[in-house]
Amino acid sequence: MIEVGQSIPSVTIKQATPEGPADVNPAELFAGKNVVMFSLPGAFTPTCSQKHLPGYIKELPQLKAKGVDMVVCLSVNDAWVMKAWAEQHAALGKIVMLADGNGDFSKALGIDADLSKAQMGLRCRRGLVHVHNGVVKSIEMEAPGKFEVSSAEACMLKLGA
Repeated sequence: MIEVGQSIPSVTIKQATPEGPADVNPAELFAGKNVVMFSLPGAFTPTCSQKHLPGYIKELPQLKAKGVDMVVCLSVNDAWVMKAWAEQHAALGKIVMLADGNGDFSKALGIDADLSKAQMGLRCRRGLVHVHNGVVKSIEMEAPGKFEVSSAEACMLKLGA
């Protein structure tokens, strides 16, 4: 797993935008910015839809006030699913939705998870990564089935709210 002090890996994935999928390299996207990235197993899944994404939408103004330039949601879904999910939650254009369809970015970060036993295939672990100018400042990954260290509230505490 990526560690504090390491640079975000350079890979090409998709970003869900109002116009549709766009190629993006997170290493380039995060350069020169203070970024909070929360990762989750899947769009439209219960905890992700009821708590994770809504929490970050709610806390977005406070996160921005704390100097966060960009709040990013990472999931192993395709960009069309991420766009539909963001639209459903009024997050499109507010939260940067990264669609890691093949899991390339999740694997490069070392936060991928094999959920084949649950018929979910390769996914991303639920967690929180704080990145400043492309370098990891902190990383917190949830224990399986937990939602404690990666919530928007936990992020605010970590940032000194």
